[in-house]
Amino acid sequence: MMVETVLSRSVRLLCAGGLALGMHAAFAQTSDSDNVARVEITGSSIKRIAKEGSLPVQTLTRADIEQSGANNVADLVAQLPSMQGFITSSTSVNGGGGGVQTASIHAIGTQYTLVLLNGRRMAPYGTGSAVNLASIPLSAVERVEILTDGASTLYGSDAIAGVVNFILKKNQRDLTIEGTVNAPQKSGGKSTNISISKGFGDLEADGYNVLLAYSHDEQKELNASQRDFANSGVHKFTKDGKQYATWQTSINSTPANVEVVTANDDVVLNTDLLNKGSCTQPHTFSRSGACRFDYASTVQLLPELKRDSIFASATKRLGQDTTVFTEVVLSKFTNTARYAPAAQPLTVFSTDPVSGVKTINNSYIGAYNKSVVPLLPGQKINPNDVTDALWYYRGADAGGRTDEYRTDAAHFVLGIDSSYAGWDVGGAFTHSQNKQTDRALAGYMSGDKFEELVRTGAYNPFESTTGAAALLAPAVLRQELDVTKSKIDVVSAHASREVFNLPGGAAALGIGADFTKQTYQDTPSKIAMGPGPGNPGWTDVEIGGGTGSQALDASRNNWGSFAELLMPIAKNLEATTAVRYDSYAAVDKKNVSYDTTGKASPSGKVGEDVAKATYKLAVRYTPTQALLLRGSYGTGFKAPTMNNIADPLKNAGSSNNFPCPVKSPDPRAVYCRPGASEYGLLDSGNPASGAGALKAEESKQATLGFRLEPSTMISFGLDMWDVKLKNQIRTFSQDQLFTNPVLANQWITVYADPIQKSNVLVAVRAPMNLASSHFRGLDWDTTFRSATPIGKASVNWTGTYMLKAEQDVPGVGTEKSIGRFDSYDDVVFRVISKVVFALKTSDKMTNSLTLNYRSGYHDKIFTAADAAVRVVNADGSIGGTAAMERDVKSYTTLDYQIKANYIKNLTLTAGIKNLLDQDPPFSVRNSGGGNQVGYDGRYADPLGRTFYLTAAYKF
Repeated sequence: MMVETVLSRSVRLLCAGGLALGMHAAFAQTSDSDNVARVEITGSSIKRIAKEGSLPVQTLTRADIEQSGANNVADLVAQLPSMQGFITSSTSVNGGGGGVQTASIHAIGTQYTLVLLNGRRMAPYGTGSAVNLASIPLSAVERVEILTDGASTLYGSDAIAGVVNFILKKNQRDLTIEGTVNAPQKSGGKSTNISISKGFGDLEADGYNVLLAYSHDEQKELNASQRDFANSGVHKFTKDGKQYATWQTSINSTPANVEVVTANDDVVLNTDLLNKGSCTQPHTFSRSGACRFDYASTVQLLPELKRDSIFASATKRLGQDTTVFTEVVLSKFTNTARYAPAAQPLTVFSTDPVSGVKTINNSYIGAYNKSVVPLLPGQKINPNDVTDALWYYRGADAGGRTDEYRTDAAHFVLGIDSSYAGWDVGGAFTHSQNKQTDRALAGYMSGDKFEELVRTGAYNPFESTTGAAALLAPAVLRQELDVTKSKIDVVSAHASREVFNLPGGAAALGIGADFTKQTYQDTPSKIAMGPGPGNPGWTDVEIGGGTGSQALDASRNNWGSFAELLMPIAKNLEATTAVRYDSYAAVDKKNVSYDTTGKASPSGKVGEDVAKATYKLAVRYTPTQALLLRGSYGTGFKAPTMNNIADPLKNAGSSNNFPCPVKSPDPRAVYCRPGASEYGLLDSGNPASGAGALKAEESKQATLGFRLEPSTMISFGLDMWDVKLKNQIRTFSQDQLFTNPVLANQWITVYADPIQKSNVLVAVRAPMNLASSHFRGLDWDTTFRSATPIGKASVNWTGTYMLKAEQDVPGVGTEKSIGRFDSYDDVVFRVISKVVFALKTSDKMTNSLTLNYRSGYHDKIFTAADAAVRVVNADGSIGGTAAMERDVKSYTTLDYQIKANYIKNLTLTAGIKNLLDQDPPFSVRNSGGGNQVGYDGRYADPLGRTFYLTAAYKF
């Protein structure tokens, strides 16, 4: 087993990747007689006083990982009670996830949680530090350390909420083959995993070790039609003895609903209803003269996932004091997400309310005259009086929109650790990159080809057409829609030594510096870019997608340096002080972009240089061998990302359903849609300099806790943490933009939509130093161990209790998120906890039972005007709209696992997840996290009871 000096290990953990967990503990073990004490690295997850530091760290060993039954890194992270607010795979189903899965500590946010691989940064999926966890192979992970306290003084920007460090396997020599099958009792969502790894050489005995590992895993899709609780947007439920129904349906339908506007009237009609008396197409039903589309019945609850990963590491001793090492991680991850067919408002003709000029789309006018005009007299409408003819189309005949989100990631490290002139020194170079590709597989259509099919009469969107799928096939896109490339190159160096003696032992100083170059490219396809002076290659539009995007090519350099001093003031008291300085250069933007008015944002430097110093003080006190007291206070910061600063104006999809945010006589009101409707969203960066430039976000955080171990049988730890942020970079939420008249006046604008070929209302969102936030909570960890007549029993109870989660936005007010939806459609759970009961009946068999709990919360609130909930009439029919305030029940699941190794070198693990087959709690929410309805896919698992079997064999 490898040994190293306490000082070397401490600073290595600090500079090169640990979480400083061992640093404080190691010095507590230093004896007066040992100037250079030596400790063994064991990686144990059992929390003992001697190994507990001054900062709260949660550790998952390989045994914990296997006991969890997790299929991948994202699932493992999601099980931790301290994790809230992360991005799940289900959000890729039209929820903005884009094939990404992330971590978020204490609901503070993905962008404030730093993820490391062997203690080093990985290339983010954007331009901040947020990492796609799907790029990390779970089979290669030896343990995970989670620092649930701010760590900007150790790692620089982005570590405000804490750090998650995935430590990969090392010094392995066996050949290990492992396979897992997960099979839900109900249909859909089956997953499989297989991995193989082989090590060569023992570092201590042979002076070298090489480890090679490969893994492949995949999960099949789960469709809404396969689960009764989510198979329709019209879901009946009871509250206070009255029956209601969710109303998550769309006016965009097949055949298209047509809105005809005259000086005195505004009517919506559908040819199926008028000619055939009913809505004849699948997933449609009639309501108020229109055919509504039940989009929720067509989506996935979980997308199809596939991952291939290769991990290789090599370590070589060069003499007694010097070690060189390298590691490579390569991964290919695909997330194939399908959601509803293209929902596209389009225009036959429109009349400008100011000039009176009528603009006609000649591609659509023929079909309109053929199918719609003959029906107008029956509706008491003179065709000559129609000023505007708008249609709400659903491309069901082209299939559900299907995106293949692919991430190709590469991570390379080369480093050295040594000793020189009494100093333990080390350095490393890290290159990390990922390429993310969004490829259309089905459902999206070329606007030009679609218009040509309609113009020639080959396809009529206003009528139900036999064989329509074959007719539309030439227009369906199967091509890349967007490609992003993110890359970081990091050079780091560190050194440490003992500097002076104190009553408790030798004080140690650690110093270090790092330099990072970050580059980012976002290249939409020409069909997704949309028209404009900044897009000279634009030739087409994308029906059902994000036409209107612009490219971005940007880079930025930053450097940082730090110093840490650990002082054993007494045998049972130590203090650690740390300070760090970081400097971020302005963004170098290499391309020109344009705003909604055509005004150019030139290339060159944008934004401002950002520099910040942060500090931290931590104290650890052990008045007795059974009690540890600890506390910390520090500052943190987060630099604006390159996306925050340099992003060009881009189409961000559609809003939730809202009543029109402006009212007559406001001239924008002529572009209002009837009732509660979707409106367009446009996002952009904030490239301002000077007084209007984005500033760094700043934080103050503190922890106070204790660990009590009166005997080897029981251990109890409790930590209170508190995080305050100011100058928080955010955009206004949809709820704020569409319901606050002051904000609507500022941010709602008229936009010439390239797909509709007419002016529409949109909300423009740009990041600002908008808010301040305050989070506070309690983390606990209790373990009880005892020998029983039938074996060794243990109970481990971990959890998080949120005391505060609130955000203050000037002009909007203070918004509280615990146990309720906030305006961003996020929920912070008051309590998340996990209890593991384990019984080891022999060295060959272990049983465990895991209880997972999430507290209930107030559901999303709707007014009658939102039209999201309706009354169910006595005859079972759907009635008028209703206001709704209700609660979502708590969510409790039970998992069972048995692990046996009766055959030499073969370990079999079998289990049942969600043993009691608990459905997700019902929710009426209609936004946030994807198109799934009836429950919230961000917070609950739709698979139901799932059986799994794992076999691992070592040669």
